[in-house]
Amino acid sequence: MRLITLTAILSVVSLSFCAQKEAPNPTPVVPTPTTPTTPTTPPVTDTTKKLVWSDEFDKGTRPDTTKWAYNIGTGSGGWGNNEMEYYTSDSTNARIENGNLVIEARVQSKGGKNYTSARMLTQGKASWTYGRFEIRAKLPKGNGTWPAIWMLGDNIGTAGWPACGEIDIMEEVGKELNVINWSAHSKLLNWTLGTQKTYKTTVDGATDAFHVYKLDWNKDNMSFYVDDKLYYTVANDGRGTDSYPFVAPQFLLLNLAIGGNMPGFIIDESVFPVRMEVDYVRIYQ
Repeated sequence: MRLITLTAILSVVSLSFCAQKEAPNPTPVVPTPTTPTTPTTPPVTDTTKKLVWSDEFDKGTRPDTTKWAYNIGTGSGGWGNNEMEYYTSDSTNARIENGNLVIEARVQSKGGKNYTSARMLTQGKASWTYGRFEIRAKLPKGNGTWPAIWMLGDNIGTAGWPACGEIDIMEEVGKELNVINWSAHSKLLNWTLGTQKTYKTTVDGATDAFHVYKLDWNKDNMSFYVDDKLYYTVANDGRGTDSYPFVAPQFLLLNLAIGGNMPGFIIDESVFPVRMEVDYVRIYQ
């Protein structure tokens, strides 16, 4: 992190008319009231690719440890971004609630920091080369919040960052409400050089409702969507893996940071506890 669909209820009233020569005293047609229904998680609808990995967050109260690991600490060892939280694996920071994963940041002193949160990842448990990645999520509000859905190369331990490659499927910072950022980082294209491939725009309601953040990734390009609307594409420019290392396995991360290089260091504590909620993660190949 340098670093998930609004369901509308439509009422349709069909009227059929029968033509007659004489229609004395017609009987009024009274529409039948429609009882509102609670939106539910959309079913799996992809028919062109096979669902190869998913988490619906619909069992138990804690994330599945066969699928998710945690980064613990402040990231001072090189994997953080000058953030102001301490990442834990505690249920106060990561849990399943009402069929959703909740990653919650709290005002809590730990490890020399004034906030706690969670950073979950599939590293060492699952990684993928190419595919369609769909994450349905609702983002938090509040200055200083920094939710992210992103990926890193399996070889980060040997190649390091940014040579391993980083794919930012979604980043948002509280000081720019509902502005979604997409980025790709590599050895030649990264934020420290100011050369990263990046784009941002406002997505209405990102902090008020669930939206599907989607990545379509192959050897030639990566395309970024929200609710099936294409917003940005990063192409393989043909300069090799120093530019486009995205031809090898990457693992997935979900986290909520507080403060740091991207959101800044002014924190609105009135919003706490603050959460990112994830309805599901689905991966197709």
